[in-house]
Amino acid sequence: MQVLWLFALSAATRAYAASLTLQTPRVTITGPDAAELLSESLSLNAKATPSLALGPSDVLKLTFQIVESEEGKGVQPHQTFLRFYDEVSGEEGVQPVKVTAGGKAKFELNMARPPASLPPTTTNPLKVTLLLGSFVHSPAKYELFDLTVPASQPLSQHPSEAAFHPLPEITHTFRPDQKIPAKAVSAFFAGFLLWPWFVLLALWSQVGLRVPHLLSPHILPFVAGIGAFEVLLFWYWVDLKLGQVLLYGGILSVFTALSGKQALAKTAQWRLGRK
Repeated sequence: MQVLWLFALSAATRAYAASLTLQTPRVTITGPDAAELLSESLSLNAKATPSLALGPSDVLKLTFQIVESEEGKGVQPHQTFLRFYDEVSGEEGVQPVKVTAGGKAKFELNMARPPASLPPTTTNPLKVTLLLGSFVHSPAKYELFDLTVPASQPLSQHPSEAAFHPLPEITHTFRPDQKIPAKAVSAFFAGFLLWPWFVLLALWSQVGLRVPHLLSPHILPFVAGIGAFEVLLFWYWVDLKLGQVLLYGGILSVFTALSGKQALAKTAQWRLGRK
């Protein structure tokens, strides 16, 4: 039993230790008119060329077969990726590569429609590396070539991008102090508001004792109510707010209306008594 277990462990170890390699790796570059600009076989020991360059409409084709290095049998790894890395900016992109059951793979890079995984590019070349991952084989990494592609176009501005920019600092501008009118103007309008009282006092002086009940307890509250309204308006001009004026005026109007009704009744009685 122990011998069988050791044999199985040894077989699994040998299977895991088996490495993967590439057969017939080849890179081809074609122009926009499908004319072949470059066709090179890649060497796993050294780069085929120092650097490859693509134009805005060129197409790069990469073909290879993944095999076991010992038996030369085609293998389909669990993961196969091409890594594009910019050593200057640190940007990188990873693009998966489809591999058939026999290990054959084909990858195309069309610069007219570059994949979203391609990192932002400048004039710096991208290091292209093939990454292989498998549950039963040792992982493999092959540096294929340096690739120079046209610089990326700047990103178009999103319509809502301006909403996320910092806004300018808000500075408060206070209104200047209210200008107080001249004292002569204030005195004129104050006299204009008080002149009805002057007229009333002048008329009272002319009536004299011919109105014996003018200061009676039944008429005086009505006169006091009217005078209170004048005081309330003056107080509103000095300090009160409109809501306070309406509240106090409402209470005062009830008192003035009742006292006025009583004053009219007593005045009518007095006139009837004289007749």
